[in-house]
Amino acid sequence: MTSTPLSFTWQSTDTNTEMAITARNVIKTYKGSSATGPKQALSGIDLNVPKGGIFGLLGPNGAGKSTFINILGGTVVKTSGTVTVWGTDLDQDPRQARANIGIVPQELNIDAFFTPRETLEMMAGMFGVPENERRSDEILAEVGLTDQAHAYARTLSGGMRRRLLVAKAMVHQPPILVLDEPTAGVDVTLRQKLWQLIRELNDQGVTIILTTHYLEEAEALCDRIAIINHGQLITEAATTDLLARAGHKTLVLTLADAIDDLPQPAKTALDGYDLTIDHHGDTTRITFATSTISTGDILQKLADTPLQIKDISTEEPNLEDVFLSLTQDQ
Repeated sequence: MTSTPLSFTWQSTDTNTEMAITARNVIKTYKGSSATGPKQALSGIDLNVPKGGIFGLLGPNGAGKSTFINILGGTVVKTSGTVTVWGTDLDQDPRQARANIGIVPQELNIDAFFTPRETLEMMAGMFGVPENERRSDEILAEVGLTDQAHAYARTLSGGMRRRLLVAKAMVHQPPILVLDEPTAGVDVTLRQKLWQLIRELNDQGVTIILTTHYLEEAEALCDRIAIINHGQLITEAATTDLLARAGHKTLVLTLADAIDDLPQPAKTALDGYDLTIDHHGDTTRITFATSTISTGDILQKLADTPLQIKDISTEEPNLEDVFLSLTQDQ
């Protein structure tokens, strides 16, 4: 899928900023019907997206993610607030702000009777890219579509069409690429290939904003993650910090022999701590709050008991635990 890396040239009115996107008190209210009244899709969003990373934008359906993305892309007009895209204020210079971003939609909006190369040439023309500055062949090579450059889009597989959407968003060489549910409905093999493409683009310096319903995808790819729910920003932090917030870990003990229940001395040694014990046969699972006790402390307390331990492993919390905890709390 890879080829000679593309080189990008990007414009900005503020080359000193370290943020690819900044949003301050962004509000979007839809008028609604006379029966339902106005609906506030975004309620004062404050967000910073650093340059050069892969930034996850997560939230349940209807949380406000698409509204925020459409504001960035210029297809939705915010009610109030300020947005800066690669140093350009969206209100002061909307044309340049939109040129600083490429959006890959979830829907496969590709003309079936155009070839991939024709599609890129048409998009480049719409963005005003002069013919001598267009890089359609290089972009097709970058997304692994060189062999399909002159085939009608209707003959492409689902995975190829996904990659063509990425190529369309890259024709004007934007420094920021927004991928809206890029792996929705694709199989595991194709998902891995798209992950590889995302990482390669990021390695070349493209800032990626990723929305996804696959939390393992966000955990595997994203440096930072923001979670939106009911139009409000719940949290925004480094992925590692979010995982640390889960606050619990599971210690899995494989015993030398299967037993009906833990010996009483082992239970007594762990009394008074914020933990739960689940025992079946030769396996004991101890889920504990990391703020109250550590793995080492548990093993030390069990060392003087009759429990015969053959193997030890741990299970860390994942992003799904954090996501569910935060959205349910709200």
